[in-house]
Amino acid sequence: MDNSVRQQASRRARRLLSGIALAASAGSALAAAPAKAPAAAPMAQRREVGPRCSGDGAKPGNMTLQLGKSAMMRLPEPVLHRSVGNPGVVQAMLVAPDTLYLAGVDIGSTNMIIQGKSGACSVVDIVVAMDSGGFQATLASLLPDEKDIHVTAAADALVITGTVADAATVARVTELAGAFVRRPVQALGAVGQADPGAAQNGAGAASAGGSATTGVRVINMLGVTAPQQVMLEVKVAEVSKTLLERLEGSSIIKMSSGSWAAALVANFITGQANGGLRAVKSNGTQLGLDGQRENGLVRILAEPNVMAISGQEGTFLAGGKIFIPVSQDYNKITLEEREFGVGLKFTPTVLPGGRINLRVAPEVSEVSREGIGLSAGGAVGNLILPLITTRRSSTTVQLYDGQSFAIGGLIKNSRTTGVKGTPFLGEVPILGALFRSTDFQEERSELLFVITPHLVKPLPPNYSLPTDAATAPTRAQILLNGQVEGSPSPASAATPLVNSAPPAGATGKSPASGFELK
Repeated sequence: MDNSVRQQASRRARRLLSGIALAASAGSALAAAPAKAPAAAPMAQRREVGPRCSGDGAKPGNMTLQLGKSAMMRLPEPVLHRSVGNPGVVQAMLVAPDTLYLAGVDIGSTNMIIQGKSGACSVVDIVVAMDSGGFQATLASLLPDEKDIHVTAAADALVITGTVADAATVARVTELAGAFVRRPVQALGAVGQADPGAAQNGAGAASAGGSATTGVRVINMLGVTAPQQVMLEVKVAEVSKTLLERLEGSSIIKMSSGSWAAALVANFITGQANGGLRAVKSNGTQLGLDGQRENGLVRILAEPNVMAISGQEGTFLAGGKIFIPVSQDYNKITLEEREFGVGLKFTPTVLPGGRINLRVAPEVSEVSREGIGLSAGGAVGNLILPLITTRRSSTTVQLYDGQSFAIGGLIKNSRTTGVKGTPFLGEVPILGALFRSTDFQEERSELLFVITPHLVKPLPPNYSLPTDAATAPTRAQILLNGQVEGSPSPASAATPLVNSAPPAGATGKSPASGFELK
């Protein structure tokens, strides 16, 4: 009984193993049979990919798309086949038998081959750039007076061309353009697939280096139509008054009684006063007084004219230079240059509406008459180093062409009094002047700057100079008549550079600058 059961189980196991073997052989056969079909399928697909054009080839057309925007292309016949060179730049979809839907996906250029139902093929070159229409509309809204600004796109950059009224408008347009190119351009397919962490890092990098990116992606080709030469007329007026009074006394009084002799000596005469009075007695008694009074008046009037381009600095100096010794290492002395005189630094900027923003810094300096006393080892006597007194002002104003502004209130009023004398005796009224020295010095000065800016333009080439009318005298004129200058020619006398009384409405000219005022 047990043997029969064992035999039946072994028979069932053999049948199961044989079934598994048949299934495995059938599966391998089925797997080998379709393996040949995919190998032949690409060949059939390759035969079907690409248009089969017939007839004469058409001239390539051109088309421009904005990134993120689409357009419809209507064709003269139904489309049989289309092929895009770079689908990553342009996507094409057939929405009707004779109409294609095109979308700009990324910045770049590609082409598309379109085959019509007749078999003829057309080639279209497509360029995808960033959208400049939004920036053009913003400029028209914010700067309505500037009609000659044109914005075009070059790949992922903005190109600004045209002319504007002044340099300040150029700066505003550049700042507005920076707002449109501050964020980097991304392809449409990469916008949704971008890593949030990478996007945050990119935003931080853009905010940190926004100025550098803006500078690269904005091409400014704007020109300025307004005259940019600014001439500055400056009048520097200074009045300085100085009063110096000095009274110095000396006394030698000798007395004797028996075998004793006494002398009272008080000498406060420095020798700087130019006037004096002396009294001498036979016994050696001497009395002396030295006195001096000085009144000084200084008037300075300078009218420099300086020109500069809008946004550039102009400088002027009417004065000179002195050398001041400066101590160096190893007991060496070098000479350092210092400028003095009437100086001016200014930076004009032409603004819309004819306004002029002016940053001006006038300065008046001079070498002081006193100087600085210095005593040094190895030097004979005292050294007097030069001292430069400086009055300087700096301000920023806005005004129109031809208007003036004044910088005043630079008033200096100083008074110095010094008394040296013998105790008690120097305090006695009247007679105490013999036993003391009194110095009194008072100085008052006032400085005024009057500044007037002008917009100027160059003169025409046929201008004349004041020296054109000067001619050399003939021998008869110089020997017989004593003339040192010949008679001016009628042509030069009839065309002076500047008329003393120009007609109303005529354009004035500045003889000092050689430029015509606007």
